[in-house]
Amino acid sequence: MVPPGRYKAGGKWNTYEITAIGPEITVKLNGEVTVSMRDSKFREGPFTLQYGAGAKDTRGGTIRWRKVQIKEL
Repeated sequence: MVPPGRYKAGGKWNTYEITAIGPEITVKLNGEVTVSMRDSKFREGPFTLQYGAGAKDTRGGTIRWRKVQIKEL
């Protein structure tokens, strides 16, 4: 769960930085680490950007991606 105040309100862009080096994956949301994991089953392979609907009876919205950059490390 992201601490309150770390994500931007609707209509404003959030920034994600996702780093995957071998089995180590780190996700930053607006500069703050929200996920850090190590799992050998994710050592290599394709990836996708996706959106999950969330818990039952919660309101969702349109998800858009912009300025997606992929850089080999």
